[in-house]
Amino acid sequence: MKIAQVAPVYEAVPPLMYGGTERVVAQLSQALAEQGHQVTVFASADSQMANCEVVPVREHALRLDSNPLKSDIAAHLNEFEQLYDRRHEFDIIHFHTDLLHFPLFNDVADKTLTTIHGRLDLADLRRVYHRWRQYPLVSISNAQRRPLPFAHWAGTVYHGLSEQSYRFYAHNDGNYLVFLGRISPEKRPDRAIEIAKKVGIPLKIAAKIDAQDTQYFHQEIEPLLNDPLIEFVGEINDQQKSVMLGNALGLLFPIDWPEPFGLVMIEAMACGTPVVAWHCGSVPEVVDNGISGYIVDNMSDAILACEKLPQLNRTTVHDQFLCRFSADAMARSYVNLYKKQLDAAPNPLDTIKIAG
Repeated sequence: MKIAQVAPVYEAVPPLMYGGTERVVAQLSQALAEQGHQVTVFASADSQMANCEVVPVREHALRLDSNPLKSDIAAHLNEFEQLYDRRHEFDIIHFHTDLLHFPLFNDVADKTLTTIHGRLDLADLRRVYHRWRQYPLVSISNAQRRPLPFAHWAGTVYHGLSEQSYRFYAHNDGNYLVFLGRISPEKRPDRAIEIAKKVGIPLKIAAKIDAQDTQYFHQEIEPLLNDPLIEFVGEINDQQKSVMLGNALGLLFPIDWPEPFGLVMIEAMACGTPVVAWHCGSVPEVVDNGISGYIVDNMSDAILACEKLPQLNRTTVHDQFLCRFSADAMARSYVNLYKKQLDAAPNPLDTIKIAG
């Protein structure tokens, strides 16, 4: 099967540092190629993908581009222009750009699939998804669909990672907790800090700070860092992530928003590290309570869960990752959806016969 994977251009594929969607695109593309498919990835030129053709649509990924004069909308329109000229080369075009492409690819909508990676409870989205119902959509959790149950959902596919992505640690060498991801109000790093202080366990915060969250960090989070238990590490790469997660007692995921998936949870599980996560969004679909971590509703439960982390078997946590969230399983699920979509698409030859 000839498959186009259309990535956002905010990060390289795979990302050099933080970048959930682009990391998933990389993992999926590689797994599809290993399964024998011909994969073309539309992404920034600093992307590095083995066994896949990379169509460079921009010299550098947007976030790490030092040029302050840049347009994310123009960058994606340039990407779509290159794809549009080649759209008939592919059996399936798989978009990971949310809804940006909707007005442009109507003539091939029946051979596309669009994975929605973001939250869907935002103003204006209902009208858009009503208007462009010809595009089949994939959710990354069933919870993600709740604001838009009427949308053209083709299926749900959970994210996956290759077994080689992160090292499994059967025993952790560190006595600390980790908060990993992004500093923002909905991720609740303040809640993670409160948990660590109340339970008396050191906390490492490895997170990026986006421009729109800089004020939040300085006003709300930075004053909380003046404590010997709290260490702010900043943004880290995959190798550093594996070591930090693998040696931790547990990952804190104290979110306060309808999380569509939460890739960091399965990154931790890949290392054998259990998760303590708030009961929001996709969390009950990702964490098996009492097996790969604990799902909590309040601070008291979170403190108790942290105290019980040593009771969880790290090999069992890792086994849950292998069973449920491998890149190979993700790719097979998408191939099934590709085939289903192609089977449902009209045959151009049949159209010609009918017209004649």
